[in-house]
Amino acid sequence: MTGGGGRGDGKHTVLLVDDHPVVREGLRGMIEAEDDLTVVGEAASGTEARTMAAALRPDVILMDLRMPDGDGVTTTERILAELPQTRIVVVTTYESDADILRAVEAGAAGYLLKDASRAELAAAVREAAAGKTVLAPSVAGRLMGLMREPAPAALTAREIEVLTQVAQGQTNADIGRALHISEATVKTHLLRTFSKLEVSDRTAAVTTAMALGLLR
Repeated sequence: MTGGGGRGDGKHTVLLVDDHPVVREGLRGMIEAEDDLTVVGEAASGTEARTMAAALRPDVILMDLRMPDGDGVTTTERILAELPQTRIVVVTTYESDADILRAVEAGAAGYLLKDASRAELAAAVREAAAGKTVLAPSVAGRLMGLMREPAPAALTAREIEVLTQVAQGQTNADIGRALHISEATVKTHLLRTFSKLEVSDRTAAVTTAMALGLLR
């Protein structure tokens, strides 16, 4: 089921955002080779990305970090403020500590490098569309190093269970049914988890837990 593209063929819709035409062409070729994915638009700047996202409402946006007229992090923040159901995966050549943290804090659902294979890219789009968090292995390693100090308080087994469900794209109501607890209890577990991991939202909690090796 597509989240906002309005297509009736069941394909996940993707918007490409990168200021280099050759990069967009390469990404389009890899995505269009998959039967269940389709590119619905291309944008070359932050402003263009916001306009096209509002008009096309894609399931997933593949977002470059360095662009004219609004960088990828700022653009991610602004699009998610207007379209919170859209999933944004950063695809970039940069993997500096600052870039990774800024993207995660902006609400990106994932972070991939441009040397990703077609299979890795397609899998990332599918997982992001399903509500999951996607991290390139090297990026997960970087996050782990960044977050080693100070060490967060240990999560309980139940908190890990709840966060695992969040990582799979489940809503609070879904999690409550799966674990046979109330939705209010799910929220309590998540709030405690956010506090322990020193984050403020679900995506950051999952990303941080993955980097710390708390989730598989």
